[in-house]
Amino acid sequence: MKHPSSAIIRSTSHRRLAPQRGFTLIELMIVVAIIGILAGVAIPQYQDYIARSQFSEGMTLASGQKVAVSEVFASSGNCPSNASAAAGGVPAASGISGSYVAKVTTGGKASDAGGCTITANFKGSGVAKALASKKLTLSMTNADGGSVIWKCESSVAKKYLPQACSPLTEAPTDDATAAG
Repeated sequence: MKHPSSAIIRSTSHRRLAPQRGFTLIELMIVVAIIGILAGVAIPQYQDYIARSQFSEGMTLASGQKVAVSEVFASSGNCPSNASAAAGGVPAASGISGSYVAKVTTGGKASDAGGCTITANFKGSGVAKALASKKLTLSMTNADGGSVIWKCESSVAKKYLPQACSPLTEAPTDDATAAG
């Protein structure tokens, strides 16, 4: 009679080893490197996209005040100032805000050509770094030419601006005079 353990040994020795399946370490490292390169390109592009989309909120809120400012200017020749309270159909500056915009102020110095301004002030936090505490200013021009044109300028870097807007050459002084 044969010992039972020899049967176990014999039965396992007849099995063939299956070929190993899976990825080698080199293949996995190449995949990780490719993902790293793609992430290195995609993340900054996505952050730029987020900043541009947040900028559009400022443009929308500021543009919403164009009609009221134009009407006040056309009827009285003055630029409504909403820094401390509602004026000429324009809500108070603190009442015009959004997720990324702290307030929208109106003001400026009226002239024959226009001179009224609408300024959207972006929040200091909770907004893309590129927009934090920056400004978007719409300036009324060509009022004496028969049709009002709104010029858009901003302290935000050019790559975040829509084509209709240009970078500011100097910081606006309306807030400095209103604060003082």
